[in-house]
Amino acid sequence: MTHLTKLLALLQVPQLGAQRIGRLLSEVDFGEFCQYDKTALKQMGWNERQIQRWFNPEHKWIDQALQWAEQDQQQILTLFDEDYPFLLKQISTAPPVLFVRGNVESLSLPQIAIVGSRDYSHYGEHWAGHFSAELVKHQLAVTSGLAIGIDGFCHQRAVNENGITIAVLGSGLDQVYPARHKKLAEQIVDTSGALVSEFFPSQPPIAENFPRRNRIISGLSLGTLVIEATVNSGSLITARYALEQGREVFALPNAVQNPYSEGCHKLIKEGALLVENIDDILEAIVWQRQSVHIQPSLFDTKPKQAVKSEPKFAKNLPELTACQQQLFEQISLEPISIDDLAKATDMAVETALIELLNLELLGVVKQVSGGYVIT
Repeated sequence: MTHLTKLLALLQVPQLGAQRIGRLLSEVDFGEFCQYDKTALKQMGWNERQIQRWFNPEHKWIDQALQWAEQDQQQILTLFDEDYPFLLKQISTAPPVLFVRGNVESLSLPQIAIVGSRDYSHYGEHWAGHFSAELVKHQLAVTSGLAIGIDGFCHQRAVNENGITIAVLGSGLDQVYPARHKKLAEQIVDTSGALVSEFFPSQPPIAENFPRRNRIISGLSLGTLVIEATVNSGSLITARYALEQGREVFALPNAVQNPYSEGCHKLIKEGALLVENIDDILEAIVWQRQSVHIQPSLFDTKPKQAVKSEPKFAKNLPELTACQQQLFEQISLEPISIDDLAKATDMAVETALIELLNLELLGVVKQVSGGYVIT
């Protein structure tokens, strides 16, 4: 089996999130790891369920993915590949595998993420279009999530301006969601942009996948611009990820009484850069953009590997932060809501939500109907 085939099998192992897989790939030579027997895997902290799935993956998913990648303009990137986006590779939760439809090279272009409310105002529409057009004019790609509202509008404006735009999906690339944006998705590909997903091509849209994809939107980008957002908007999740990843966060101010301004104003109070024009963004990212352009060798990096004679990995549970540990201790097989978790841990809802997303990426909890449960 090839490295790609084995990685596609590894994605199916329960309780292994992107962060744990990334740590494994950096700590253990993957070729050597693939030769480990059950005893070695148990020494790494794997349980029986994980071991069984590793040795007995769903081959149908793997075969379908490999066949998918044989089609024109469709490719699978792994952390081992030179074409894997450099900026995305730097985050701790980089997806081990990326499914890409369209221009793979576009993923390594300097890009700015633009996110915002699904129910945007005329003000938001105007400025989303303005900034998308200006970014394209200055040779920057526009990255977003193909969602209804600001996301879709920014993609469309970039396409209309003959620019490159990148859409990160919360579903497989054969299951474009929302369905009304299928034509837009085709336009993105036709104008040298790309559709990106960490999910198997046939995977349908699931609510819990959409917050996860936000880390990829921010991870691909030099910075994230929030156009309009309520305080509970998923756009703030993308902004939080950008901060965690050491990227710039920009926010557009709005009328005080506009509910869609609350999220942006909150970000500004917390240190996000208030933007009034494209120069505010260009000045903030100039040094980052130069490093991307001037040092193409940056894209030639590969995950560090160390050949080890003995398997080494985390225990049954990955190392958690204090906040993550607090939340994890409140979660059981019985679903518990985000509000109850926030109350029990004395955390703000938005803080709890971010940490829960990180716990999901670590593979130790999952979101179900009614709240969160352990995996």
